[in-house]
Amino acid sequence: MTLAYLLDTNVLAEPLRLRPDAKVMRRLQRYEGTTAIPAPVWHEMWFGCMRLADGKRRTAIEHYLLDVLRPTLPLLPYTAGAAQWHARERARLTAKGRPPQFVDGQIASIAAEQDLTLVTHNVADFKIFDGLQVVDWSR
Repeated sequence: MTLAYLLDTNVLAEPLRLRPDAKVMRRLQRYEGTTAIPAPVWHEMWFGCMRLADGKRRTAIEHYLLDVLRPTLPLLPYTAGAAQWHARERARLTAKGRPPQFVDGQIASIAAEQDLTLVTHNVADFKIFDGLQVVDWSR
């Protein structure tokens, strides 16, 4: 299958929630094989995990990351092309007085460079980027 979607942290973490959103879970299943993880999201997931004390929750998240996500979802890097796209958009938005969060720019740039739709619950944070397709699977 061809990649079509890039998953933001909040979507990737949905299965870990106490009560995962049914719409999101159905779409994760439906689009299996067409989704990927951007490297900055991989970092955010691990950073959140590493901040937890040793215990059941941390062990469950480590299992999810290593045994569920990593073998099944491609991990897309922040490349030179993505960095250039990011710099251009960051400069444009900063000149307008709307500087984006740095990591959001990295995630957006990977989606834009790969021509993928970004899936997030934080649509407003990403709609500011020119030419980026953004959807919220919880709606």
